[in-house]
Amino acid sequence: FSMGPENQTAVTEFTLEGFPELDPRLQQFFSRVLLLVYLTTVMGNATIIFLVCVDHHLQTPMYFFISNLAFLEIWFTSSTSIKLFVMLSSGQNTLSLSSCFAQNYFYFALGCTEFVLLVVMSFDRYVAICQPLLYAAIMKPQLCVRLVAAAWVLSFALLSYRLLFLSELSFCGSKIPHFLCDNSPLFQLSCSDTSLLWKMDSVLLSCVVLGSLCLTLAFYICILLCVLHLPAASGRKKALTTCSSHLITLSIAYGSCIALYTCPAEVVSLRASRFVALLNTVLYPFLNPFIYSLRNRSVILALHKSIARARKKL
Repeated sequence: FSMGPENQTAVTEFTLEGFPELDPRLQQFFSRVLLLVYLTTVMGNATIIFLVCVDHHLQTPMYFFISNLAFLEIWFTSSTSIKLFVMLSSGQNTLSLSSCFAQNYFYFALGCTEFVLLVVMSFDRYVAICQPLLYAAIMKPQLCVRLVAAAWVLSFALLSYRLLFLSELSFCGSKIPHFLCDNSPLFQLSCSDTSLLWKMDSVLLSCVVLGSLCLTLAFYICILLCVLHLPAASGRKKALTTCSSHLITLSIAYGSCIALYTCPAEVVSLRASRFVALLNTVLYPFLNPFIYSLRNRSVILALHKSIARARKKL
């Protein structure tokens, strides 16, 4: 599209439409539910980080990875839930271009980091269950720190290119039919040629989502095969229960991302994409602390110890 300079700089902010089909009373109710879920998510993940820091029994590779995932989930859900709550409760649904681009960047960078962390965590469980005698030799503290650092640095570095491309776009419209600054609605509002950005995003997201999914499933299949050969029935049941709960959360994370970013845009309707995005940004971070940690006996014991110490001080 060729446009005059006055038209290219006309759009200075975006309007997020959110959920226009909901009546005001329902939006107020939804905002309260969202606030409760958000606060529970933050408190649950912050509790895990605190317990791993103060209890030496939890200072193992597994809980090191889980605490990193908990830290990531706080920021991931905050990048979208806070603005959504403000929109639903007060109707303030405008967002500056820079804020929109920043939300888009952190949403995808944190999402990519999470998928890499999930691969690392599944590898950790594979070594612990399938190679228990070599676990201490393989999962050394230096390796754990390097794996986590690589997940954060690579994801944020890979997604940095998007900020450069986004900042070069000009926009013909300002209404985004979503509750976050997602790729598809942003690109559709642009007057610039976004074909290269579409292709680059498709390749990157497909590689990250589908690549990490294949690796994670491969590790869990190896774990399952090892578990089936365990002599004790109680050990098999415990391992299978843990793996099944992990796979439930993984199905939400990967299923939502595959539906949103690897399926053709015409296959997923606008309303369906908003609902799927809610699963990804609100439900999944909410479930993570309960699935990975707060049902664990060691974590519950550490929590009781911390509460007992706090009572003594009081």
